[in-house]
Amino acid sequence: MWLYIPMIIILIIADQGLKFWISANIKLGTSQVILPNVLALTNVRNDGAAWSVLSGQQWFFTVITIVALGLMGYFFWKLKNDNLYMLAISLLIAGTLGNFIDRIRLGYVVDMFETLFMNFPIFNVADMCLTFGVIIVIIALIKDEKDE
Repeated sequence: MWLYIPMIIILIIADQGLKFWISANIKLGTSQVILPNVLALTNVRNDGAAWSVLSGQQWFFTVITIVALGLMGYFFWKLKNDNLYMLAISLLIAGTLGNFIDRIRLGYVVDMFETLFMNFPIFNVADMCLTFGVIIVIIALIKDEKDE
């Protein structure tokens, strides 16, 4: 269980570090193409969720985040002997805290990864942690169902 705590810390540091670098090096609202027609680094501020849903509702995100972190902490302890769930919950905690730090500190989340080949929300490292965490939870649930 304790091996996952450093992973959470490293992911949060990576998320916050990249957000700081983007904010310091790419002008707000502009992009730098990394892979033509595939990926750009874009400095945007998002005070909502994906596609700016619930924009400006910081109180809502604060309440949801605190409740979610409480639940994740409970399952982090309860499922401490299941490595697949621990990996998933660790990713979810890191992603939740990464974006929560932005919301508390800045009032918005810094996003930077823009897919150029499809219309998809611009996202960040914390969002990737959340996405992979959910995918791994689904895999763990399917695995549990098959084992029963």
